Amino acid sequence: MSEIIANRYEFMLIFDCENGNPNGDPDSGNAPRVDPQDGHGLVSDVALKRRIRNYAQAAGQNIFIQHGTNLNRPIFESHEKTAGGFTGAKTKAKVGLAKDWMCEHFFDVRTFGAVMSTGANAGQVRGPVQVTFARSANPILSMETSITRGAVADDAGKAKTLAEFEKWEADQDEDKLRTMGRKSLIPYGLFIAKGFISAHLAQGTKFTESDLSVLLESLMNMYDFDRSASKGLMATRRLIVFKHVGTDNGNAEDQKRQAMLGCAPAQRLLDLGQIVTVNLNDPDKSPRAYSDYQITTDATKLPKGVQMLELEYWDASALQSGWKSA
Repeated sequence: MSEIIANRYEFMLIFDCENGNPNGDPDSGNAPRVDPQDGHGLVSDVALKRRIRNYAQAAGQNIFIQHGTNLNRPIFESHEKTAGGFTGAKTKAKVGLAKDWMCEHFFDVRTFGAVMSTGANAGQVRGPVQVTFARSANPILSMETSITRGAVADDAGKAKTLAEFEKWEADQDEDKLRTMGRKSLIPYGLFIAKGFISAHLAQGTKFTESDLSVLLESLMNMYDFDRSASKGLMATRRLIVFKHVGTDNGNAEDQKRQAMLGCAPAQRLLDLGQIVTVNLNDPDKSPRAYSDYQITTDATKLPKGVQMLELEYWDASALQSGWKSA
């Protein structure tokens, strides 16, 4: 069985979107999310976690928050499958058993946590993995274009038979059998999201080294798995992971403690311009492709006790041998 993680991690996810809508805003007619103050694009943490869940599920993991399901069903099952079965009681002991069962059986619960206090009640779980909103490296241009669908969806005068539908279609002008619509998109945007993995909280949900591998694999491959016409061409371009290993001071217990709690503040690792730099090749030109950017990392600037792993494609073996130190 895979061991529970014993190291704190941070990661930087760099992905892009070409001629698509990376994350529609329901409050703005599903237009791309934009920071109104500076024009930079946004992608919500919820949108990122949804795609992680989708990939992890396809990779064989059980997922709690699925499309079109009643969350109270697995919560009820957590009571039914633990000691004493379902009794209707919501005692601390029974809820605790249910919570542990949910963590054991669902990847997204032990990863992101969950509020499961509805229905039979399986409590609340603080997950070890948290992800920020992604923000574009530069301002984006939000556009809306007209589109035409060569068909309509009409109740045909409340037709009740196939013959009535066919007669209605035959009686219409051809121009009336088309539908006009709108489509929102951005020409291009390079986005940066930041993530945090707590070894301390992982002890409570039993988030393992195997779970970590699934998480990183999902981050690298989620856009290749989850294509849609509205999203255009989206891709993970770079995943940079920071691992706290502790300083070698000759005291094993101290090093273990440092690895779990961390050896440097997150902003020291994740702020652009510290270890990772993202620059436009031509600052006077609007970016329209990934090749318009230069992304560099400098392992010599890593704080003592921190290692870095840089991935441009998924390579599970890199989790054992690909780490760089200052």
